[in-house]
Amino acid sequence: MYDISLTTAALLCAAAALAGWIDAVVGGGGLLQLPALLIAFPQLPPAYALGTNKAVSVVGTSAAAVTYTRKAPVDVRLACRLGVVAALASVGGAFFAAGVDSAVLRPLIIVLLLAVAAFVVLRPHFGHAPGGVVTRGRVLAAFAVAGAGIGFYDGLLGPGTGTFLVIALVALLNMDMVTASATTKVVNVCTNIGALAMFMWHGTVLWKLAPVMALCNMTGAFVGAHMALKRGSGFVRVVLLVTVAALVGKLAYDQWVAGG
Repeated sequence: MYDISLTTAALLCAAAALAGWIDAVVGGGGLLQLPALLIAFPQLPPAYALGTNKAVSVVGTSAAAVTYTRKAPVDVRLACRLGVVAALASVGGAFFAAGVDSAVLRPLIIVLLLAVAAFVVLRPHFGHAPGGVVTRGRVLAAFAVAGAGIGFYDGLLGPGTGTFLVIALVALLNMDMVTASATTKVVNVCTNIGALAMFMWHGTVLWKLAPVMALCNMTGAFVGAHMALKRGSGFVRVVLLVTVAALVGKLAYDQWVAGG
């Protein structure tokens, strides 16, 4: 169904490894991996790139989640419940996606990302250490915002979902950056499994390529998770800001260059 050269395969594997690293630290690896697949297979419908991206990402995200839960104080039960809510909400977002013009949403997302970046820069201790009592109201707010709200956005548009989840968990549940990133990985596993099931149902996964890329993605995720655990919240904070900058650049390009 598709031809691929050894050079292209090697570049895709390198992109998968770096995407796994980014995803494990703070989320946003799809910003690199998905465009790489779209460029490599311009003759195929985009659904194949989306399906293969999910098949690859779910392996790396699972590896990062396991690594984090072994060494970071992750409430797996809470994370899984958030993941189920987010997965269901993403289905709703996907349902409305066909009727929404992404060109209208992108400027709003850019503004929100810039606000997030400004908030993190102006609050140098944000996410460095957990603090404060987590009330029932905050937990419910986390389910509404991080579960339903961001899950819906993931299905509707997608870019920056992991980054938004990290920020929401730090702000609402008083987590440090590392614990928030770890919790996000568990949530992402749930949402990725749901999305992958849909793509598998439609047969839009390149299975000859996905396992090799998944191995590279898993390796990158393993390294990224260990680096985040070793270097702490300050390191995650820096990677988060770089990722936000990349997301803003990508969305701005799609809005005013590629779309114009």
